[in-house]
Amino acid sequence: MTEIAKPSSHEAMMIVEATEQDFAALIEGRAPRDLRLADTPIASPEILGMLAEVAALVRESFSPVAWLIVSDRELVGLCSVTHPPENGVIDIGYGIAPSRQGQGHAGAAIRDILRWAETNPAVRAITADTSPANTASIRVLERAGFTRTGERWDEEDGQLIEWRRETA
Repeated sequence: MTEIAKPSSHEAMMIVEATEQDFAALIEGRAPRDLRLADTPIASPEILGMLAEVAALVRESFSPVAWLIVSDRELVGLCSVTHPPENGVIDIGYGIAPSRQGQGHAGAAIRDILRWAETNPAVRAITADTSPANTASIRVLERAGFTRTGERWDEEDGQLIEWRRETA
């Protein structure tokens, strides 16, 4: 397993670059590599398919594009770059299997991604969006040093809060 970040302070938690094969396994409902799946899915096969398509598009100009969030050899979540970077800014989205939420996995993964980004000269900043109702995700981003930069309406997701964290 190729680690992008060394295990964080969260016990045996790491982020691992996600491949096309990892997405294919997840879409089919199988665990990628030698991992176990959480007892609740991270996302539906349709959402995973959309994430795989976005990853393939972004991978044409930037890498890595997605990370598996792994805890004790169990796949508990995903984090992805949501569109090709612009001027050194990457936008991320992330999700944790419902049965594994509230255990610090998202925060640990975001901290690991920030450590990676701070050593990558191609990344100047990271942005993300959250629903105003998603207080757990808001706390994750605040604790990771992200700042609210505005709000916007998205046809698919509704009202969103926009966040940004400089890495350089």
